[in-house]
Amino acid sequence: MDRANMGILALTLVVALATQIDAGNVYRERFIQQYNKIHDDANGYFSKEGVPYHAVETLLVEAPDHGHITTSEAYSYYIWLEAMYGGITKDFAPFNKAWQIMEEFIIPVHDSQSTNSAYNPSHPATYAAEFDSPDQYPSLVDSSVPVGQDPIYQELVNAYGTPDIYAMHWLLDVDNIYGFGNTQGNCEGGPYTSGPSFINTFQRGSQESVWKTIPQPCCDSFKYGGPNGFLDLFTKDNSYAKQWKYTVAPDADARAIQAAFWAAQWAQEVGQFSAISDTLSKAAKLGDYLRYALFDKYFKKVGNCVGPWSCQGGYSKDSAHYLLGWYFAWGGSLDTSNPWAWRIGDGAAHFGYQNPLTAYALVNEPSLKPKGASAVTDWQISLDRQLEFYEWLQTSEGAFAGGASNSWNGRYDTPPSELTGNTFHGMFYDWEPVYHDPPSNRWFGMQPWSVDRLAQLYYVTGNSRAKNLLDKWVSWVLSEITFQGNQYSIPATLEWSGVPPNVHVTVTAHTNDVGTASATARTLAFYAAKSGDQNAKNVAKQLLDGMWELYQTDKGVSNSEIADTYNQFSHDVYVPNGWYGQYPNGDVIQAPATFIGLRSWYKKDPAWPKVEAYLNGGSAPEFTFHRFWAQADVALSQGTYGMLFNE
Repeated sequence: MDRANMGILALTLVVALATQIDAGNVYRERFIQQYNKIHDDANGYFSKEGVPYHAVETLLVEAPDHGHITTSEAYSYYIWLEAMYGGITKDFAPFNKAWQIMEEFIIPVHDSQSTNSAYNPSHPATYAAEFDSPDQYPSLVDSSVPVGQDPIYQELVNAYGTPDIYAMHWLLDVDNIYGFGNTQGNCEGGPYTSGPSFINTFQRGSQESVWKTIPQPCCDSFKYGGPNGFLDLFTKDNSYAKQWKYTVAPDADARAIQAAFWAAQWAQEVGQFSAISDTLSKAAKLGDYLRYALFDKYFKKVGNCVGPWSCQGGYSKDSAHYLLGWYFAWGGSLDTSNPWAWRIGDGAAHFGYQNPLTAYALVNEPSLKPKGASAVTDWQISLDRQLEFYEWLQTSEGAFAGGASNSWNGRYDTPPSELTGNTFHGMFYDWEPVYHDPPSNRWFGMQPWSVDRLAQLYYVTGNSRAKNLLDKWVSWVLSEITFQGNQYSIPATLEWSGVPPNVHVTVTAHTNDVGTASATARTLAFYAAKSGDQNAKNVAKQLLDGMWELYQTDKGVSNSEIADTYNQFSHDVYVPNGWYGQYPNGDVIQAPATFIGLRSWYKKDPAWPKVEAYLNGGSAPEFTFHRFWAQADVALSQGTYGMLFNE
């Protein structure tokens, strides 16, 4: 199907979707009920600044190590929630507000990234190898390793008149629990600074679970940590300079753009497009800078890139894999009298981060077309490449395997021989891209998170490649979902064997988790609405009804879980012998260190006695968490079903 016809079909389908908004149905009403719970101040989803917390509860350790440390993921769900609110109520002011709050707190302002003008796109960054475990760090910064050229820097400067990057840093200490106080434009900060603080955690290899991290400020002025701040825990250099640095989770930025796409369709249908046009232009800008996720970490050539010295730097776009990598990052010196700056992409791509609907939107939705000279072309290539990636990774069962890497082990190692025969544009298959503790593709949630976006593309465009992929995936998922009355069971964990094209999946555990069930239901709903698959529609409805009837709480829709990983509060955290530093509250950083020893403030948490009893030999504690993403997802899936089927 050519692009013009796809666009006409997309508009027809979106109009059909929007015209059902006013009909009134139980699933639309459920969206409003859940939306109101999330926005009830008494329920604690937002900070006093309006920033969405990762969760209502504070004692929560997963990717963020505290419930009131938030992520760009939460922001993207917030924006999506408000887009649908506009679609249902015709009021898009909250959508604009959500974007404004995102801009204000999690996209660094100029004063928080002040030395970008010294960036040299001919030498984006200096190489430092990634290692497998934290005890192999710090990693030597090695200027002898060739790196490539950044091909999009100048066109971004030309388009927006600034060398600064417009992207979300992935992690915010909303209540400044660590005390760094790295707020917008305020590097020195401190424990008594008010406002969300930029922090980071993961930086020491694929085996560094959250329990092994040493959190650090994004703006390291050497005020805390050791004599070199926190820098010499991660990199080994001749000398260290005070600096700022930020990291992007591309799936979150892509989700925010995806939400803007739907806002554009719904607003146009109800005559409110002009009310959000400024916000849509910002979403287009976000998509322009999101292209840094499409490149190898050091802008090396993509394809059979083995050996840090022998794999040469790229020129123009030959360093682009055109997939959404796991991250990109940028940083620079604090000293404006001796400025420098750097940027990196990522050579590893996980299927779970791909977003073909966002790629489609950045090419085909006029209000979302980026200004960068080659941006639309890049996203058109990316859309095709992402679909090809799904095709390459799909198992015979239907599930999607992990991903691929242009830099084996994060250091351009030689991969095992069984991976060299069938590569993806020269990138090597990896069943657990980026992190291994736990394996990054073990959690079933990655499946519906990503496939939902594939299903949305199919719904909007009728793309036949997307349909073929979805036919197999839906068949597999339906075979793994069971019901007993209104109680449901869906996959929880997966195991993988083989290599493409002979990868296989086994479901090793099942769950009733509302977040993944919600995402699965929405995926099935979009697929059913376009394909007419009645079984997929019925299962989506059963999942939505079951979670709504069984798991209502005063704060949302959630089920309890056993926190059997919380014995790791006492887990060892590697600190090099002889290294000594301190956190703002006086917690000491030196060997031997533990997770709780670096976070003594956790012992003041109201839920701490439950964990302490577990550490002292009791049973694993049980919690009912209200994660922002999951609660927003419940609202979005209920609302989506109501809008699609008008029941």
